Amino acid sequence: MKKRVYLLILTIVITASTQSCGIFNREVKTVQYSSSFNNNEITLIMEADTTTPLRVLKTTNLKDSIILRTKCDNITPNTKDPFLNTLIKRMYATVADSASLGVGIAAPQVGVSKNIILVQRVDKEGEPFEAYINPRIIQWTDKKQECPEGCLSIPNIRGVTKTRAYAVLIEYYTPAGEKKSEMVEGYTAVIFQHETDHLNGILFIDHL
Repeated sequence: MKKRVYLLILTIVITASTQSCGIFNREVKTVQYSSSFNNNEITLIMEADTTTPLRVLKTTNLKDSIILRTKCDNITPNTKDPFLNTLIKRMYATVADSASLGVGIAAPQVGVSKNIILVQRVDKEGEPFEAYINPRIIQWTDKKQECPEGCLSIPNIRGVTKTRAYAVLIEYYTPAGEKKSEMVEGYTAVIFQHETDHLNGILFIDHL
């Protein structure tokens, strides 16, 4: 009788331990995701919290100028990629910071050579900032517009560009990976042209 009770208890303990281990393994399972950023970019992105602005690269610095003139790479949108989410938030903190207030910013301006821009949608209610992944302009109107422009990366220089299209058709991905296209016009179109230029190593002074 005692022997059978002992065996029963032992069986329960072994079963409970096995189930417990199974639960533990499920709890610590690593969430898998892919990232388009290299190690240097990840270090830069994650060196501070999401409310901390990134350093804006300037044409007055030779090393910065080389990065600003480099054509950027596409990325794979992925909402599970913490580096993409953090970069977008830190880019917003940068462009909204009193030291660098602007209506748009591109990832290469903060040292990340990837096709990501933030644009203030002055054509929408509340003028929100929105993130665009791998944006590209696929159509331009023949009609041009003159627009005073400046750039966070080019200190103390402003000018009136006369080559900007009045309206553009832009194709892009949302951070969640949804592919979209839309026509924008007026000043919003200028912002998109300015920021997508950055992704190709072009600065607004090239249009003056």
